[in-house]
Amino acid sequence: MKKVSAILLALTMLIGLCACGKSAPAASASPEASAESAASPEASAVPSGVEDGVLTVAMECAYAPYNWTQSDDSNGAVPIKDSNEYANGYDVMMAKKLCEANGWQLEIVRLSWDSLIPAVQTGQVDAVIAGQSMTPDRMKQVDFAGPYLYATIVCLTLKDSALASAKGISDLAGATCTSQLGTIWYDTCLPQIKDAKIQTAAEDAPAMLMALETGTVDFVCTDMPTAQGAIAAYPDMTILDFAGSGDDFQVSDSDVNIGISVMKGNTVLKDALDKVLSTMTKDDFNSLMSEAIAVQPKN
Repeated sequence: MKKVSAILLALTMLIGLCACGKSAPAASASPEASAESAASPEASAVPSGVEDGVLTVAMECAYAPYNWTQSDDSNGAVPIKDSNEYANGYDVMMAKKLCEANGWQLEIVRLSWDSLIPAVQTGQVDAVIAGQSMTPDRMKQVDFAGPYLYATIVCLTLKDSALASAKGISDLAGATCTSQLGTIWYDTCLPQIKDAKIQTAAEDAPAMLMALETGTVDFVCTDMPTAQGAIAAYPDMTILDFAGSGDDFQVSDSDVNIGISVMKGNTVLKDALDKVLSTMTKDDFNSLMSEAIAVQPKN
């Protein structure tokens, strides 16, 4: 009996050792992966969104020269998901460069301005490339890659307006104005003008420009690329650029740095985008914007 018991005991110990031998490799099969997970828990918790090889990007498709809608694929336009229309503009051109560098396909989703950040937060889209300023408030909601453009703040008025000769924001005092809803132009810049008669914010850039074109307001506040695109479409408008005058809007770098928003913690996608953007200069950005302005629709 003692001999049988000893044999059984030996077998039990052998089985136990074999079990331990199987589990050990599983725990240390990928030390690199374990180290990455420990260093960046968000990286493993948040999918990049491009695992399928497709970068899904949201934009308004109504914010020339950043982005717009057109009826065909001319000038390199990209189909808009769930429509028979196409998107083009600076944002589309930049998205194509980012996809080409990373071997992704590009998918464009058309959403309203206020829907863009929620779409990233919920995973409806992978990124927003839509002329968004990298403001502290937005950075609380999403992470930003970039900047992918630097945009100074300017105003637009009609050439035959008394404001066309304005040399600084002081000369705009008491005038009627508006800008686009949910932008630093409306929330931060217009209130800096003394006694400005600030009207209801425009839903989008076309509505803002139409308010000026129809005489509903005396001037609008926007950024330089939008203004340059506007005068290409509306020759009766002129740009008021007060840079260097000492009487300009007070804004921070975060207000004029334009970035690409991704889901909080999506470091994989953010890093992939930043890797490409880091190879581009301010001149590269401005050159691409000039290309966009040259092909934007005139109406």
